[in-house]
Amino acid sequence: MKRAILIVLDSVGVGELEDAKSYGDEGSHTLDHVYKSCNGLEIKELEKLGIGNIEGVNAPKKCENAIGAYGRSKEASKGKDTVTGHWEISGVILEKPLNTYPQGFSKEIIDEFIKRANIKGILGNVVASGTQIIEDLGEEHVKTGYPIIYTSADSVFQIAAHEDIIPVEKLYEMCQIARDMLVNEWAVGRVIARPFIGEAPNFKRTSNRRDYALDPFNKTMLEYLKEENLEVAAVGKIEDIYNGKGITCAVHTKSNMDGVDKTLDYMDTIKEGLIFTNLVDFDMLYGHRNDPSGYGKALEEFDNRLQEIYSKMTDEDILIITADHGCDPTTSSTDHSREHIPVIVYGKHVKPGVNIGTRETFADIGKTILDFFNVKNELVGKSFLNEIME
Repeated sequence: MKRAILIVLDSVGVGELEDAKSYGDEGSHTLDHVYKSCNGLEIKELEKLGIGNIEGVNAPKKCENAIGAYGRSKEASKGKDTVTGHWEISGVILEKPLNTYPQGFSKEIIDEFIKRANIKGILGNVVASGTQIIEDLGEEHVKTGYPIIYTSADSVFQIAAHEDIIPVEKLYEMCQIARDMLVNEWAVGRVIARPFIGEAPNFKRTSNRRDYALDPFNKTMLEYLKEENLEVAAVGKIEDIYNGKGITCAVHTKSNMDGVDKTLDYMDTIKEGLIFTNLVDFDMLYGHRNDPSGYGKALEEFDNRLQEIYSKMTDEDILIITADHGCDPTTSSTDHSREHIPVIVYGKHVKPGVNIGTRETFADIGKTILDFFNVKNELVGKSFLNEIME
């Protein structure tokens, strides 16, 4: 009986990829820049695991006797968003990026949405930060009752609404209508419900966010595991990212620390299989809002919980800590950055201090997990299990 605990620190990138310039992300390095901006961080557990030993990581302290195996990975897919990153981790590589709408959505798309949702109109239809747009259009939304539609540099169709004006369940219905519509030539990676509360000028987003993804374009690591009757437990937005495919049980979370709590709960109940957790606050609350101080505190909070995770691991378990893209809060951009991701592995039978180098694709992680469970598969990627296990 063994388990893999896979934790994605959403947006904790470890330095620009070779093609970062073509994405407008030259010089990005989320981890180093947050560390320096905070004049150092108390992340002793991550440093012990070897995060500072990863190639290209220069700010966190190096550890001579790292207790984990460590390395980094390039992204083989085109793009730099959550769906693309997570899909690649589990064996789906996108040859072309998902559609983005830098000028807003076409009249055709908006008209069709208005018709299907049976509403009189919408507000927005621009590229915007989620906090800024409710500041700019929240009052008008409250007066008119029109939902606020916006997008970002990612492949997303986001609908913001005040919970007293459009109740959350109604907002979810609208999102499902948009999801059913935004496929094929109009396809977006995610439709996202963005409810908020309060009064102007102090509107505040709530944790009732919900993501509506596409089905992954090919079979994933999760489906292979499920077919072998292994548990696949999803914590946070994992269920949404994979549209439920290959998942046996799921729980949504209100914060990073709630995500760690829910992971620990699953470690108490799941005896064999994968526990797959996304901790989104790094990205949502701090990366996109260019708040390196908040980002640094969030890293310290996570670091403080690692001992609890270790205490619930059996001798057969492995813990993998990684990311899905970057979101450098020290750059002028509020969008994701095209970066390497860290790959850190810890467990009783993991050789300490092994450097797995720079992997060619995030898919090596999924391939390694399938190898760990002896599951035959035809996914892309190259397992590094033999390099790290005693």
